[in-house]
Amino acid sequence: MPTLNETYVTKGSWRPNLFEGKVVFVTGGAGSICRVQTEAMVLLGANAAIVGRNKQKTDEAAKDIQSLRKGSKVVSLPDVDVRDVKQLAEAVKKTVAELGRIDFVIAGAAGNFLADFNHLSSNAFKSVVSIDLLGSYNTVKACFEELRKNKGAIIFVSATLHYYGVPFQIHVGAAKAGVDALSNALAVEFGPIGVRSNCIAPGPIEGTEGMSRLAPKGLESVKSKIPLQRLGTKQDIADATVYLFSPAAEFVTGDVLVVDGGSWQVSQGAGSQDYPVTLKKALAAPGAKL
Repeated sequence: MPTLNETYVTKGSWRPNLFEGKVVFVTGGAGSICRVQTEAMVLLGANAAIVGRNKQKTDEAAKDIQSLRKGSKVVSLPDVDVRDVKQLAEAVKKTVAELGRIDFVIAGAAGNFLADFNHLSSNAFKSVVSIDLLGSYNTVKACFEELRKNKGAIIFVSATLHYYGVPFQIHVGAAKAGVDALSNALAVEFGPIGVRSNCIAPGPIEGTEGMSRLAPKGLESVKSKIPLQRLGTKQDIADATVYLFSPAAEFVTGDVLVVDGGSWQVSQGAGSQDYPVTLKKALAAPGAKL
């Protein structure tokens, strides 16, 4: 079921039809974070295309999101691996054929799991970096002609894991640091042609697959360590997305918008509980294959 509904428009902060006539292309659009980003854009007038690996999940998400606004169109693009730029190029071609254009790009396909260095194989490290970083590059590469033609905007879904040392998240921290650097460089390169590039770095967001994996023992202890004393909501991410794509942010590029209630400022994160006891045990155990 969708996270947002018509009250997002009628009782929210944003003008209805803000993105009328626009099209957003989203990798990871069937996932919890990118799905709500897509929902917000569709509710505010955009059409969308969502890219995913799983056909059933992607098809169902597209159908649900399309139902949010009468007259909207959401194209499902399943069986696409973001590590393969040719597959993404075909997805872009289909999007333009069905929706006419691409104005906005959300690069959000990602992989994550908890693993300390000793149990993180080189192949597992490469897999996460390839999905998160190479996949982000490939997404923009495939969409570039549309972005240039329509003076569009890009949002990369990043994280705060590389702002300080977070155990059990070496692979993701390295990948997201690269995503931030990619976005910054694109902001400089694309600025003269009118294309903006920014990142959103979500913190602890309730109801997401990431939080269920990274906080398996419960969320109360996580909440108590957030300065604003609550978990983030998917609507917090939706609002950040709308802002960065809206005319209100037309002079904002090369930025990282952290949406985490200030939690990274207190240097807490995945793997920080029981530090260093848990980490010492992990490093002492037999490791993963190379």
